[in-house]
Amino acid sequence: MSLPVITKETTQTELDAIVQKAKSASCFLKAISHEGRLMILCHLVSGEKSVTELEDLILARQAAVSQQLSRLRLEGLVIPRRDGKTIYYRLVDDKPKQVLEIVYDLFCRDN
Repeated sequence: MSLPVITKETTQTELDAIVQKAKSASCFLKAISHEGRLMILCHLVSGEKSVTELEDLILARQAAVSQQLSRLRLEGLVIPRRDGKTIYYRLVDDKPKQVLEIVYDLFCRDN
């Protein structure tokens, strides 16, 4: 994998596309930059979890978990599913998992 190189020959259309992708990446990184949201995503990598399960896993109050889930939902990283009174969340796609694997390798894995 190589990063794009911007040169004098890069067209305005190409630059606009790069800027748009940078904006998307920035929004994604901002969404995962909070430790509570990061922990929620780490737990959701293994599968769907209820809000109550997430509260227990990250040792946080329901209001805090709901606030972080709301931000993750707003950024399009998680999707809710209601079953009666219980709301479950799962990852929308594989992007968070891919990034979390890199974060884990860089910061958590014992080398």
